[in-house]
Amino acid sequence: MRRALELARQAESYGEVPVGAILVRDGRVLGEGLNTLIRDHDPSAHAEMVAIRAAAKAEGNYRLPGTTLYVTLEPCSMCAGAIVQARIARVVYGADDPRTGAARSVFRILDHPQLNHRCEVVGGVLAEECGDLLRRFFRARRRHRADDKL
Repeated sequence: MRRALELARQAESYGEVPVGAILVRDGRVLGEGLNTLIRDHDPSAHAEMVAIRAAAKAEGNYRLPGTTLYVTLEPCSMCAGAIVQARIARVVYGADDPRTGAARSVFRILDHPQLNHRCEVVGGVLAEECGDLLRRFFRARRRHRADDKL
């Protein structure tokens, strides 16, 4: 999760929402990602999606069984769908997302009993640090917008 936080800070330095993700199997990093929606003009360029794409390419397979995804923010429904499709075994996330979270907060996609794949979900890892990073980012963004209106 520390590496995911480093990636989130990197995203913030680019003006992106600070979210980072890392996909690991047996202690080996298969893929990393950070939010690049603005930079890449791509609404699907969430940190999780970027990490999953990198790992799938590195592995030469769209299925990534036996992997753990570490991400600083609870995945949204788009990312949760990709996680299920990739057959990721475990998702460990930092801060809950009470608006769009699809692991526990709003939806429970990752362990939904009607889906053909379910992930182990562990939330709240370094939650305070992950949440503080996001809160500071959005607070500064709101302050900047208010200054622009003056």
